[in-house]
Amino acid sequence: MVYEIRVYEAVEGRAEAMRKRFKDAVAAKFFPRHGIELVGAFVATEEDGRLTYMTRFPSEEARKAAWAAFGADSEWAAVKKASEVDGPLLKNQTISVLSPAFAGPLLG
Repeated sequence: MVYEIRVYEAVEGRAEAMRKRFKDAVAAKFFPRHGIELVGAFVATEEDGRLTYMTRFPSEEARKAAWAAFGADSEWAAVKKASEVDGPLLKNQTISVLSPAFAGPLLG
C-alpha cells in the first residue's frame, strides 16, 4: 500500500469554501470515481486555513493513474471553475507520499 498526505492551505478568507468543495464534491464524488480511497480529513484544533487529508492506494502506479484521471476529469474542471468565480481557493499544497514502516491500528 501507498499512502499520501496532502496539506492544502487556503487563500485568506477562503478556507470554508475550500473545505466545502473538498467535502461535497472532491471526496464525495471524484475520489470514488477515480479510485482514490480517502482515509481521513483533518483540520487543526485552532483555525489556520488548512485542510490535511490522507489517501491510500494499492501501489505507486495506481496512485499516479488515479491522480492523472482526476486531473483530466472534465466534470471536475467545471466544478473547480464554478467554485472559483470569486478567485482561487487554494494558496499552497504540500504532498507527501509514504509507505508503511510497520503495521499499526491504522494499517492493519
